[in-house]
Amino acid sequence: QVQLVESGGGLVQAGGSLRLSCVFSGRTSSGYVRAWFRQAPGKEREFVAGWRDGTPIYGDSVKGRFIISKNNANNTVFLQMNSLKPEDTGVYYCAARDVWKSTYNFWGQGTQVTVSS
Repeated sequence: QVQLVESGGGLVQAGGSLRLSCVFSGRTSSGYVRAWFRQAPGKEREFVAGWRDGTPIYGDSVKGRFIISKNNANNTVFLQMNSLKPEDTGVYYCAARDVWKSTYNFWGQGTQVTVSS
């Protein structure tokens, strides 16, 4: 069974940076596509960053500020978040899907990110 464990969330002032990590375990990670989503209070979950055909892709609200990367050696995906804004506040989730699927079917427990103004 696939397991995803996020870490790195916290409280930061606007303009600051945070780096989230997500460790993948339980299966061979090369058979899965991973991504980051977030959910703010009272809002729907939204896509933050992931890959399409091996190329990083980003949600419009984070383009130019966030960077997704991975370390295949230790099955970890990272989300470097720069120039944080109060509207970036929310629970950030790591997700994974089989490469042949279009929807994400494995989710981490989430890590809280709070950006103060």
